[in-house]
Amino acid sequence: MMTALREGVSDWPTAGFPGVRMNPDTLLPVVVNEDALESALAASEDPADRIMALLLENQPKEAAELLAEARYKDPESFRLRIFEAEVHRATNRLDRAIQLFRQLLQEVHGTSKEAIVHQYLGRAYFVSGNALAASEEFARALDLRVANAADAALIYSSAVALQRARDVLELAS
Repeated sequence: MMTALREGVSDWPTAGFPGVRMNPDTLLPVVVNEDALESALAASEDPADRIMALLLENQPKEAAELLAEARYKDPESFRLRIFEAEVHRATNRLDRAIQLFRQLLQEVHGTSKEAIVHQYLGRAYFVSGNALAASEEFARALDLRVANAADAALIYSSAVALQRARDVLELAS
């Protein structure tokens, strides 16, 4: 187990959970401090945290099984609905992930959760190879986060993702 933050990742955006950061090249979350992750998981009773960890460990089948059980108990959970789409993204069913994120976006439009869904939708587009749609979603997430005076780490995460998508677009042209 690692006891310190993996070298060279201190400027990577946080990914919303201890020991996890967003890789600025792939825009996907990665474990950078296993000890911090394990400690946070041990202290958590939220099944969404374990689902996230299973996805990070590249165990989407196990994540999907735990997700089904958790969604049965709490079908309206916003976090679990996010992870439902994330399981699809992790298993390369990107069209389904995008569809679920778009549906969720319609439901949370105008709420404090809208920026979160734009960020996840942007990542799904980015992973699917659609850097233009990704940059549009990241720009919306960034605008909403700035307008709502979100935490600086969230604003930074959106800014890094937007810049990466724009860099990919520039390289493609």
